Amino acid sequence: MTQVDVVAFGRAWDRFESWLRSNSPADQAVLRRPAERERLIALEARLGFALHPELRALLEQHDGVAEPAAVPGPRGLPPAGAFLPSGHRLSGVDDIVTMYDVLVGVGEDNIEADLWEEDALAVNLDRCVPFALPNDGGVAFVDHRPGPSYGHVYEMGIGSGDLDGTLWATSLTELFRSLAEALETDGPFLHYWPVPYGDESGHHFLEWQIRT
Repeated sequence: MTQVDVVAFGRAWDRFESWLRSNSPADQAVLRRPAERERLIALEARLGFALHPELRALLEQHDGVAEPAAVPGPRGLPPAGAFLPSGHRLSGVDDIVTMYDVLVGVGEDNIEADLWEEDALAVNLDRCVPFALPNDGGVAFVDHRPGPSYGHVYEMGIGSGDLDGTLWATSLTELFRSLAEALETDGPFLHYWPVPYGDESGHHFLEWQIRT
């Protein structure tokens, strides 16, 4: 991973966050401050391997989003901060550690079940680092396995038993570039379409709806 790649990520993220700031300020407002260097070092020590440079760059921008201050409203819409597809919220360092332990346990169970090939995601979850969580038991993560899938971004519905994983993007740079493009053009990201909305207090948020 070169410095140019990290710069490209920064541009993609800035483009995405700029849209939030202008069009969905309630979502942008709950982004936390950057993760401290010492916390990132401790995270890598806990994982036993280095963070992908793009994931490190994301955490250096924001240590996830703040916990929701309120439950979803009467329309069943998520609270501020659930601005990624499927209502995913960016995870901070603490949530990454917690969810990583869950992934490792699921992967170990899958190995014991002996239902997957050795190169399947389901049995290599100890090399996958979560970066966003929804409210339904799923997880979005960055693949840290050496090889051609290094840096790929997947979403997996663990709560639903979907352990094959859905490829969201080949990198975090591509993910946020694609999301920004969808937001700017009112177009789709995969089968998700952006739908900005406002609550009764006048706050504006972002939701992604599935259209088939």
